[in-house]
Amino acid sequence: MQLSNIAWTFAGLVTPLLVAALTIPSLIEIIGLERFGLLALAWGMIGYAGVCDLGIGRATTQLIAQLRGNKAHCSIPFVISSAVELTFKSGAVGLLLLVLAACCGLQRLINHSEGLQSEITISIFVLSLAIPVQAVSATYRGVNEAFENFRGISLLRMGLGIANFLGPYLIAQYTSRLPWLVVSLLLSRLMALAVFRFLAIRCVKRQHGQSQLISYPIDEKSIKKSLFSFGGWFTVSSIISPILTQGDRYVIAGLISATAVASYTIPYDVVVQTLLIVGAVSSVAFPSLTKQLHENPKTYKTDFHHWLTRVALVMAIVTSAVAFSLPVLLPLWLGPQLPIESVAIGQILCIGVYANSIGSMYFALLHAKGRSDVTAVLHMFELPVFILCLYILIEAYGVYGAAWAWVLRMMIDTLLLTTLNRYINA
Repeated sequence: MQLSNIAWTFAGLVTPLLVAALTIPSLIEIIGLERFGLLALAWGMIGYAGVCDLGIGRATTQLIAQLRGNKAHCSIPFVISSAVELTFKSGAVGLLLLVLAACCGLQRLINHSEGLQSEITISIFVLSLAIPVQAVSATYRGVNEAFENFRGISLLRMGLGIANFLGPYLIAQYTSRLPWLVVSLLLSRLMALAVFRFLAIRCVKRQHGQSQLISYPIDEKSIKKSLFSFGGWFTVSSIISPILTQGDRYVIAGLISATAVASYTIPYDVVVQTLLIVGAVSSVAFPSLTKQLHENPKTYKTDFHHWLTRVALVMAIVTSAVAFSLPVLLPLWLGPQLPIESVAIGQILCIGVYANSIGSMYFALLHAKGRSDVTAVLHMFELPVFILCLYILIEAYGVYGAAWAWVLRMMIDTLLLTTLNRYINA
């Protein structure tokens, strides 16, 4: 793994946080805690829209990296065209399902003030348009990752991340109505899709030294089968993983209130950002390890444990520092608008963040081995346990219980990932 790729990936993940730090306090002041809580749900939902790519984006990365390792470059254009076709169709189905859910009253599951019903309904319709956009974007992002174009990905992530926070902030200067805030999220995803596609095509052109993509006599059915073989299991993880990572806020909204969501998500979003360090390493590790497993399978373990040790040491320092500094940082950042529970919640979540930093590395290693089925089964096991813990602990301890349920899930997940990797080979 090249350190420059990790640096670019980290920069792409961190830069938007500066904009978030500057805009969120003013945004909360303008639109209020309840609307901010609803906007946080919209951020979570638009992220969850990526599930509709059926895992094809991740499968595209794995398959193209494998083809590059085997020097089978001529198959790559067909992998891309097949993946785009599949993800567009699956995204369209996702759009229809969300519209149908809204028509059936999905928005009534959220406790909210009177007068916000229509705003929430319209916002869901707007978010539904982002589903096919997110699905196809995942494919083109996967192509860029397979070619290890982390500089391009990072620059785009910077722009998208900035727009994710700056868009609602700028619109809030004129209106606090939720649908208009959500429109900015859709527009930024459309722009990101266009750029991801441009970068992916450029990577392929450079690989083949051609001015355009040329068709090769290849069995498209075998390519689609390969994509579904990896992506099918990853789809299970894609469906379950966002519930595991963000489902707690929806349970809080249903059992407590949208205001309580803000109390939880403010420290959550601050603390979880420390995982950007791990995300930068694991994102680079996945295609790099996949390629290495096929080029030189004897050396991948040494490289993996080298980076795992670095991640463990760095994250131990970072999470400890964050936990001790939260009582100062959060009040300084938000002032009197800070919910009273947020500091303690953030400190609890630091425990889970450290556990997750280790688990993320083993997650990437399993996928490099092509074993998305293992992580899918693991998530299937964890989901009912997590939901049960959420309900029990929220009923007993309120929003603090949600934090402890998340920490417990992360610890179990890391333990199982570490154990499974000892017995599973590529």
